[in-house]
Amino acid sequence: MDPCRLSIIIITLNEETRLPRLLDDLAGQSWTEFEIILVDSQSEDATVEVARARASEFERYKIIEMDARGVSLGRNTGAEAASGERLLFLDADTRLPPYFVGEALHELDRKMADVGIVLMSAQGLPLHYKFGFALFNLGIRVTRPFFPTAIGACLFSTPQVHCAIGGFDEAIGLCEDCDYVLRAARVAKADLTIIEPKFWFDPRRLSQDGFLATGFTYLKANLRRFFLGEMRNQEIPYRFGHYK
Repeated sequence: MDPCRLSIIIITLNEETRLPRLLDDLAGQSWTEFEIILVDSQSEDATVEVARARASEFERYKIIEMDARGVSLGRNTGAEAASGERLLFLDADTRLPPYFVGEALHELDRKMADVGIVLMSAQGLPLHYKFGFALFNLGIRVTRPFFPTAIGACLFSTPQVHCAIGGFDEAIGLCEDCDYVLRAARVAKADLTIIEPKFWFDPRRLSQDGFLATGFTYLKANLRRFFLGEMRNQEIPYRFGHYK
């Protein structure tokens, strides 16, 4: 099959409930010239079966079942199998409005950007979430020129940038997405931009770990990264797939 414009890489771990919502969003996009590469990290529920049942809805659709678990491992595995001119990394609990892909690609092309950092939408969430997300998004905007950060749940890149920096660092358990865009800017000299279409995600992470506690964890992690470098030895413990 010929190369396509965009490869969408979705990582999953026990997402039988949330994955269908994201696939619904992708099936409803106004721009659909993309391939989907779903990388599963040994799910113990029906995630893979659910994913297989949706294959006929998309022209280009591939499922990769890994022998190990890991956020960065999954993203790198998907990128290796991608044929698109651009990459879009998504978590399975991400939600996208129907105009998202088309508008995002148009903006990336217009700005001639390599990496697209996407901000979070708090639409439909309580007021304290809206305030917290606004602060988080503001932090991404303010730090972009000198210490870029990003949210790996929805992040655009290119195969060239991904290859130049060696992909996501699989030794990093927390803020691997921020390390990715930092290296993209400093090592690959990539053009980074913040795009305007926003994404939603399931607030289960904030509900389970605590809204303030989660915010403090990421603030502490990025301050540590800024002054001491990346965390490759679980300096701030974080386990992939611990959400109920």
